[in-house]
Amino acid sequence: MTQPPDVHARRGELADHLALLRRQWLVLVGCVVVGGTAGLGLMRLTPSAYTAVTQVQVMPIGAQEPGNQVTARQRESLNLDTEAQVAASAVVTGRAAKALGLTTAEPAEVTVPPNSSVLAIAVTAADPQTAAVRSTAYADAYLAHRRDSALTALAEQQQAVLGKLRQVNAGLDATIRRLALLVRGTPDHTIALQRQSVLNRQAASLALKYDALRTVAVTPGAVISPAVPPSEPSSPSLPLYLGTGLMAGLLTGAAAALIRDRLDIRLRQAADVERLTGLPVLADLSCVTEPGLLHERSYAAEPGLLHERSYAAEPGLLHERSYAVEPGVLHELACAVVAACPGKRLLVCALPADLRSSSPVEPLAVSAPLTVLDGTDVRDLARADAALLLVGLGRVTAPEVTAAARRLGRHDVPIIGVVAVTDVVPTFVPLLEPRPHTPLGKLVATGEFPTATSAELGISTSAETTPLPHIPPLRRSRPGPP
Repeated sequence: MTQPPDVHARRGELADHLALLRRQWLVLVGCVVVGGTAGLGLMRLTPSAYTAVTQVQVMPIGAQEPGNQVTARQRESLNLDTEAQVAASAVVTGRAAKALGLTTAEPAEVTVPPNSSVLAIAVTAADPQTAAVRSTAYADAYLAHRRDSALTALAEQQQAVLGKLRQVNAGLDATIRRLALLVRGTPDHTIALQRQSVLNRQAASLALKYDALRTVAVTPGAVISPAVPPSEPSSPSLPLYLGTGLMAGLLTGAAAALIRDRLDIRLRQAADVERLTGLPVLADLSCVTEPGLLHERSYAAEPGLLHERSYAAEPGLLHERSYAVEPGVLHELACAVVAACPGKRLLVCALPADLRSSSPVEPLAVSAPLTVLDGTDVRDLARADAALLLVGLGRVTAPEVTAAARRLGRHDVPIIGVVAVTDVVPTFVPLLEPRPHTPLGKLVATGEFPTATSAELGISTSAETTPLPHIPPLRRSRPGPP
């Protein structure tokens, strides 16, 4: 199933971001470590705080108290959210401060556990004993305020019912006096009797209600879990401070890595060459840094070991170290160079210019059937069919490589690629093709004997012009006495 193009685009962007973080991993890790250390340091500097919690069970006071409709979700008739706000109000805070003998008290945090009629009153202080005392004071102040509020409401209701009862009784007395003056059987007498009956029923109802209000038990609630001095501080919290520091360090490190990657133009890896200059990398010899053996290949000009010699401070000591090269790296490099070069003359440019002379090891010979130009001759740039750049990682910048490519492009010299190196610098050696076999009769007839040197230089040596060494004549020994 083919995925839409936007999915591949998102994967490409994610891969680019991950590659950026891999390149700048040192900056990212450093910022994360600094952020975590800063979080731990801030936690150490933050004074400890202790939190004590008192749990109060809230009970209904009377029938006159407004409640919630009991449902499957709301199982309590009390509105505990309102009670939580009352417990954290300024009135309760003032009562608690007065009980503690303080002008002001720290605010309390009141929470309601789900599906319960319990208030959790938490107070935070610098001392555990102080936190427990203040939490208990808040609970007592809340219960006292709730009791006083209930008693005040009941007293007001009793006064209202009592006033109404007195009014009904006064009306009843007036109706009874009027009945004594009316003649039985008259309409007025009948109306007065009906009014007397109504007033009697109202008086009885009000009397019952008044008695009920006088017998209501005020139960604001009770402390079911008193505050206990905490043994461990509630803040600062290690996960909070450490997590915040690490997250801040991660975000800062990502931003710093992005900025540094955008501003950094130095070529440190082979991938940086392709990313910053756009030139293809034919081979990466920067990994040739571990001690080992140089694998002997049939195409190597001088098979053997590649040694790095460094003299110690103490005279007389010579240290040698070998560098390992993968068996197929040189062969692949030679094949790539031959395949990419459009002609027979290859110009090899080193960046920086002293790359070969500053190399701590002997050059690594790479054989190729090409005429290699090193740029020392003024005619090399005009004769070159293509150019190959040897880039020293960590020593040149992207603008320098781009400038060299632009300079070669002005002379119509295409760049076939780049070889990234660090310590080991390759040197391209022309591969001598085998000469065709010449019959012995032809050599005798022409009198020309080509040598290895004359074949390389294109000069033949004639037998007539070749001086022969002087051979002294043989002397015969005369007979004589021994």
